[in-house]
Amino acid sequence: MSEAERVVLTGASKTYETASGPTIALQATDLTIEPGEFVSIVGPSGCGKTTLLQLLAGFLEPTDGTVVVGGTQVRGPAADRGVVFQAPTLYPWLTVRGNVEFGPKVRGVAKAERRSRTVEMLDLVGLGDFGDKRPYELSGGMQQRAQIARVLVNDPAIILMDEPYGALDALTRERLQVDLLKIWRRAGKTIVFITHSVEEATFLSTRVLVMSARPGRVIVDRRIELPGDTPDGVRDPSVLATPEFNTLKVELAKAIYDAHS
Repeated sequence: MSEAERVVLTGASKTYETASGPTIALQATDLTIEPGEFVSIVGPSGCGKTTLLQLLAGFLEPTDGTVVVGGTQVRGPAADRGVVFQAPTLYPWLTVRGNVEFGPKVRGVAKAERRSRTVEMLDLVGLGDFGDKRPYELSGGMQQRAQIARVLVNDPAIILMDEPYGALDALTRERLQVDLLKIWRRAGKTIVFITHSVEEATFLSTRVLVMSARPGRVIVDRRIELPGDTPDGVRDPSVLATPEFNTLKVELAKAIYDAHS
């Protein structure tokens, strides 16, 4: 097991100072995420899901405790963690190919290498024929694919996704869920995924964390195993119709409801 990919939170908490006084967004949290896991985080609005993700990304520092990735304490953003936001953050003046290779170019990666890597990542996300398009020429789902490719091209160990499909229509969202599982296995990354959808979390994940209402804390840590799962992580959409899937979904939904009550 690669120490370089392990995520460990020890007593990590976050308190915001506001005009009305301190607000605890995240209570002291102990959490370990192992290499290759697909961990989804669900919970009531305002429960600290995004705060937790931002601590992992290094956008925020914990008020107390530590966040450690690969044995090194997180003190800011770094190349070992890539972030996919809800709204694609693509540069409209660049082509899709230009957007994807922008990070390696800034880091000084040789032109031939970054071009080769960009082609590989565009093929991986299903955009191999769209490299010369501008972002505004793509659908919302294709823009998210491009954003994922832009993260993958930098070869992070961990991908942090903050409700990446929240603004998409249901059919596009379902298609991208299946594609994401394929990308996850082929790229061999660890994924931490924020969502408001219990069904999405249950379908995508090897593990689901349920957070309480604010001040947030992890109240359920559930391993997800479903009929038809294979050792390489393939999960067919037909699993959505199984009793096992429905039982898990109801269990997690009830935990969220109880947390909000």
